[in-house]
Amino acid sequence: MTTPSDDFRIRAMGGCPHRLPGVSVPEESSTVVIGNFDGVHRGHQALVQQAKRLDPDGYVVVVTFWPHPLTVLAPDQAPALLCPLERRIDWLKEAGASEVRVVNFTPEIANWSPAAFVERMISPLQPEHVLVGQNFRFGRHAVGTPQALSEIGCGRFEVHAMDLVAISGVTVSSTRAREVVAAGDVAEAAELLGRPFEVGGVVVMGDQRGRELGFPTANLVLPEGRAVPADGVYAGWLEPSSGPDAGRRLPSAISVGTNPTFDGVERRVETYVIDRDDLELYGVDVKVTFAERLRGQIKFDGIEPLISQMTDDVDAARKILA
Repeated sequence: MTTPSDDFRIRAMGGCPHRLPGVSVPEESSTVVIGNFDGVHRGHQALVQQAKRLDPDGYVVVVTFWPHPLTVLAPDQAPALLCPLERRIDWLKEAGASEVRVVNFTPEIANWSPAAFVERMISPLQPEHVLVGQNFRFGRHAVGTPQALSEIGCGRFEVHAMDLVAISGVTVSSTRAREVVAAGDVAEAAELLGRPFEVGGVVVMGDQRGRELGFPTANLVLPEGRAVPADGVYAGWLEPSSGPDAGRRLPSAISVGTNPTFDGVERRVETYVIDRDDLELYGVDVKVTFAERLRGQIKFDGIEPLISQMTDDVDAARKILA
C-alpha cells in the first residue's frame, strides 16, 4: 500500500447561501471537528489537518465521544477499540487539535434531535467552520447528515464534509483497521493508521516459563474491549514508561495467544526483548508495537521443538527490525 495523496476532496455543504442578517461570527470563534476517531487513522488526521489549513492561526476544537456510541446503543455490536481514550487524545493533538473535548455518550444524548445536538454540542463552541467526514451521522436514530448539519447551522457556521481517504483504492476506516488487526495483518494496519499498531498495559507476573527457556518475557493481560492482533508471533518493539530504558523502543519478538504447548487458557501478549535478560519490568507500564507477523500460533510436541522455533523467531525478528 502507498501513502494517501493530499488531493482528497473537502467541500462546503450547500443549503446556506449566505449568513443570516444580524448574525455574526464571534471574535473568539473556533474551528470544530467532530467524530468518533477511534484509532485516529490517516483519515482522521487529514480531517484535523484540513481544519488547521482553513484557519492556520485559529483554535481547533476536536469533539469526540466516549464510550463508543454502540456500547450504549447496542452493546452486543460494540467494536473492539483500536486505542484507549488517552492515546486518542494524544494523537488528535499531534494531528493539530488545540483542544480535545470528550463527550460522555449517554442514552440521553443519543435521543437528542439533530437540532438539539447542534444547539447543545456545537453552538456553545462558537464555530466559524465545522468539519466532519462524509459518513458522519448524529441525532436520534442517526438521522442527521452533513447536509442537515449545514442547514441547521445556516448563518452561524459553515460546514465542510470530507470524502473518506483511500490508500491504493482501500477506504481508510476504523472498521477496516480493526479487521486487518484481527487478521494479524499489522503491516496494513500501520498503513491505515499512519503508525504501527500498539497495545499497552502494566507488566504482570506470568508462568515464568520464558526465563526457564532462555527467553524471558514481559507479560500483558489483554485489556477487555480492545482490538488485539490474531494469535501468532510478531516482530515489534517494547517501550517502557519508566526505568533505565524509559522511552526507548526495544526490538522484540512478541507472542499473542494462549500458549497452547502448555495448555494455556488465558490470552496474553508476551514480549521478549531481543538479547536482553537484564530487564526488570514487573509493575511497569509498557507499550508494545507490532511491525510484522512472523507466523501463526503452533502447539508443539515438546520443549525442544518449541525452543528451536523460538530461536528462529527471534532471528527473524532481529533481521526485520534491523
